Amino acid sequence: MRRNKTPELIVGLDVGTTKICAVVASPRPDDGLDIVGVGAAPSRGLRRGVVVNIDSTVEAIRQAVGEAERMAGVEVSGVYAGVAGGHIRSVNSRGVVAVSGKDREVSQADVDRALDAARAINIPQDREILHVLPQAFAVDDADGVREPIGMSGVRLEVEVHVVTAAVASVQNVIRSVNRAGLTVHDVVLEPIASAEAVLYPDERELGVLVIDIGGGTTDLAMLRDGAVWHTAILPLGGDHITNDIAVGLRTPMADAEALKKRHGCALTALVPAEETVDVPSVGGRKPRQLSRQVLSEIIQPRVEEIFTLVARELTRAGFQDAATAGVVVTGGSSIMQGVPELAESVFDQPVRRGVPFSLGGLAEVVQSPMYATGVGLALYGARRQQPATTWSDTSGAGLGHWGRRLMGWLSEVL
Repeated sequence: MRRNKTPELIVGLDVGTTKICAVVASPRPDDGLDIVGVGAAPSRGLRRGVVVNIDSTVEAIRQAVGEAERMAGVEVSGVYAGVAGGHIRSVNSRGVVAVSGKDREVSQADVDRALDAARAINIPQDREILHVLPQAFAVDDADGVREPIGMSGVRLEVEVHVVTAAVASVQNVIRSVNRAGLTVHDVVLEPIASAEAVLYPDERELGVLVIDIGGGTTDLAMLRDGAVWHTAILPLGGDHITNDIAVGLRTPMADAEALKKRHGCALTALVPAEETVDVPSVGGRKPRQLSRQVLSEIIQPRVEEIFTLVARELTRAGFQDAATAGVVVTGGSSIMQGVPELAESVFDQPVRRGVPFSLGGLAEVVQSPMYATGVGLALYGARRQQPATTWSDTSGAGLGHWGRRLMGWLSEVL
C-alpha cells in the first residue's frame, strides 16, 4: 500500500535526553489538533539536552518518526524540532521606532521594524537568536497594547523576550534531523512548546510558571499577560533521581529507573510505613526487600533541590511573585507520586500536573505529561503554518526529502 503524502500534517519532534518523541497532528479550525500518529524511541545520543552522539540521535529520530508514520499511515517530510540544554540564555529587550506610514497609522512594517530594533542586542558570535517574543506594545503614551496595527501615533515601542542559543548545539540538532531524512521548519525552545500544550488562557493572563522536568534538564517558562517573560534551562532532571537511587540502593541503573517509575514518591509523608519494595542487587547477589519509605527518602531531596533551584532562578530574574495563577509541573518526571505536593510546599502556591488538552483524534495516546513538549511543538507549528524559512544544516541543504534520506542511507553504508 502506498502511503499518501499529506502536506498539511504537522510534526512536533521532541529531541529529549531520555526519549525522542514524534507527534503527527492535523490542525483543526478551532485552533485545536487532531493527533493522528505518535512515536517514541529511547534517546542515547544526548546528555543534559545537548547532542553528544549524532549517529545515535539520528537512529532514534528515524525510529520515533517511523513509528509515528506507521500509526498515521502517512509519510512526513518536515518537523518542528525542540531544543533545550544549559547553553540557552534569555533576556528581555525593548525596541523603539518612529511610525512611518501615512496618517501616522501603525502598519505591519512598523511592527517588524520595532521587533528588529528590539532584537539588536549584543550577542557573541557563537550564539544565535532563536525567538523574539513580543510581550507588549506602546503607542505614544498608551502602553500595554496587544495589537498596535491600525492605531495612530508617532512612536511605537515594543517589549520582547529574546531567547539565544549556542549555534553549534542548534546545528547538531538540525544536522541530526536532516540526516534522518527530514527538514526542520523551525527550532523551538522546549518550555515554550510545553506551555502551548498544558496552559489554560486564564493562567497565561494571570501569571503562571511552567516547570517541565525532563530526563536531563528541567525547563521553565514564566508567562504573564498572555506573553512569555522568562525562560531558563537547568541541567538537572529525572536521570539524576535515577542515579541517586542506583548509588543509594546499590542497584543497576535500569533497575533504579524501574523502581523510580513503579514505586517512586517525591514526598515521604505520603508513603505508608508498612509498604516494601524488592530491590535487585549488583554482581549477581540476591535481591533485597526494603521499605518504600527508604526509596522515597532518596528521591525527595533531589526533587526538592530541583524546585529550590527553580525558585532561586525566578528570584534572580525578579519574578518570584509573578505566578499569581500558581505553578504547572509537566514532563515525564512529574508523573511520579508526590511531585505536585512537594512543589506546593516549596513554592507555597497551588500546583497542578500539566497534561495536553483540547485535542482530538488519538488524544488519549498523548494524555500524559511526558508528551507535553511533543504536542506543544505541533501546536506551535499549527499556529505558525506555512513557515517562511526552513532551518537547514549546510551539508544537506537543497537536496529535498528523498535526497537527504538517500544521503542518510549512504552515510550508513559507507
